[in-house]
Amino acid sequence: MPGPLAGVRVVDATTMISGPFATRILADQGAEVWKIEDPRGGDHTRDVAGRRGGFSASFVNVNRGKRSVAVNLKDPRGLEAVLRLCEGADVFVQNWRPGVAERLGLGEAALRAPRADLIYAEIAGFG
Repeated sequence: MPGPLAGVRVVDATTMISGPFATRILADQGAEVWKIEDPRGGDHTRDVAGRRGGFSASFVNVNRGKRSVAVNLKDPRGLEAVLRLCEGADVFVQNWRPGVAERLGLGEAALRAPRADLIYAEIAGFG
């Protein structure tokens, strides 16, 4: 049986615990979640203690049910790929430091230009 969020697409540009946990809840409810990871190593929780089979328990727990793609957001081709993915998304979630999304070209204004009804969520770790 599909969950209540079946048909909802989420682009997850978060790392560590708070963001991936929030988007995991959306995936658990049936949303299609695309996790964007840095090709130089991915989410930092991949490397925490307690690894088995190349994955840490923390990473697997907060990222279950997601599709993961490695994208270099500083490469124009990578940025373009994420912008195209966001055009078909309902939700975009990021937990970068303030100003990073805008510098990358993934700020709220840039993502809502082609999709005004996009839900844009920011999670601040501190402050």
